Formats: sequence, structure tokens, C-alpha cells
Amino acid sequence: MFRNLIFVWICIFFIACEREINIVPVNKDSRLVVDAEIENGRAPIVVLSKSLNFFTTIDSAELANSYVRNATVSIQEGNTLYPLKEFELRDTSGNRFYYYSTDPQATPQLIGQFGKTYKLSINVNGSSYTGETTIPLLTKTMDSIWWKPAPNNDDPKKVVLMARVQDPPGLGNYIRYFTRQNSQPFLPGLNSVFDDNIIDGKTYEIQVDRGVNRNEDIDFDTYGFFQKGDTVSVKLCNINKSTFDFWRTWEFNLQSVGNPFSSPGKVIGNISNNALGAFCGYAAQYRTLIIPK
Repeated sequence: MFRNLIFVWICIFFIACEREINIVPVNKDSRLVVDAEIENGRAPIVVLSKSLNFFTTIDSAELANSYVRNATVSIQEGNTLYPLKEFELRDTSGNRFYYYSTDPQATPQLIGQFGKTYKLSINVNGSSYTGETTIPLLTKTMDSIWWKPAPNNDDPKKVVLMARVQDPPGLGNYIRYFTRQNSQPFLPGLNSVFDDNIIDGKTYEIQVDRGVNRNEDIDFDTYGFFQKGDTVSVKLCNINKSTFDFWRTWEFNLQSVGNPFSSPGKVIGNISNNALGAFCGYAAQYRTLIIPK
């Protein structure tokens, strides 16, 4: 009887300690979002948009209105300043996309080069933003890719892709990878960036998971696999520390969404004036493999 009474009092104590917490999200002013990159052998691409509030209903019209138009954008390399031009793309559904890149009629042309540093400048409605990135030297490389049957899988058509990668001696060799399946675009892996803290100076073999479209639900029964008959391309990019930090923290936050046990984190960008996003440089190497049927 005495034990039951103690148990009842403990329950009453904890119930009395409960407190209702109401969290009211605050609608913040929109901020500039910068998605900019430059790769060796390619012209830069800069996409500018406005951030949306958490409870914004996102549809095609809302996304179209989020693009930042008529900005003044330029990239400086050394003593040369390259003004960028605004371009428009339309998909088969009539949706419009806007980005900034080099004018094909301009001279000289800005094409990414190994070992060069690039400074991005943006002016929007009187506000200025800057960012800086480097295309590293191509030091960490793939010497080969191949396939093998997927383990513990009942579907004989599923295969996994393997790569042999050489990491040079000395810490600080960061990479990001993408894959392309047949005629699809290059897509980053679910976890796409890696450092060399464990494999410094080693040659190692690793499974290369198929890249994912983060705008779609991921089927983890088929995640990472390729199919017999696929033509597969791998894009392995050497990146600098700021690019690594941006994508590492971005992917951590993406995978934490909806997880009540995850710890909060901040995405580390490299754009000034409280803007969101990053200017990233990629030293890219490509390998292609045809998987027989």
C-alpha cells in the first residue's frame, strides 16, 4: 500500500511539472541565396534567388518569383574583371529558370582553370555581396572504375559501382563526387563530400553510390545501385576547404530534417553581407563505364 502511494505521488509530481510550450515561427525578411560554381574547362554559373519563409506554399509560380533578376554580377581572376550576363532557360513545361554566366560574345572569355582563385561580386538593389573560391590542382584522382554484382540482393540486374582512388600525402585533400546514369544529369551522392583524415596518402577502393535527386523521395531499397546495361559516368572533384564545409554542413542539415533527435547545425557559406549559399570551385575528373547487359 505504501509503495503504491509513493508511485501515485511521483506521477502527480511529474504531471505537475509539465509545461506547454508554444513555438511561433517568425517571418523573417528574405535574404539573398547564392548558388555559384566554376569548374575547370567550363564557364561559371551563378543562380540568385530570395529565401522563402518556412511555411511558404511552394509551387512553380512561387519558385519563378524567387529568382533575383537584373543583378550586376562579375567575377575577377587576377587583374581581369569578367562581367556576367543574365540568361533564361525554359523546360518542356514552360517553367522559366534564370542564371548568370559569361557572355559568349565577350572577349576574353572566363573559363575555369586549375590553381586559380576567383572573386565573385554581386550588386542587387544597392546591396553588395562578395565571395571567393579556388579551383584546386587535380591531386586526388581515380585511376579506374568497375562494377560488380550487388551483394545480398535478389535482383540480378542490380550492380554496385567501384572506384580506385589515389590520395596524395598530406592532409587537406577534399573531394565532392557526382554520378550520371545514362542520359540523366550528374547528381551528387546523398553524402557527396569527404576529407582524407583517415585515408591520407593511400590508394584505396571504394563503392560509389548512385547520385540522388534531392527534390524527390529516396527509395532506399534501390538507393546506390546501378543496373546492367547502364552507361555510368563519375565526376570526382577536388575542392577547397570552404566548399567542403558548405556541402558538409548543408547535407547534415538536410538529413536532420524531421529527426527529433538530431542536433541543430548551421550551414557554413562563404558569401558576405549575411547572404545564404556559397561560391564553389571544382577541379573535376571524369570516368565513364558501360555495364554490359
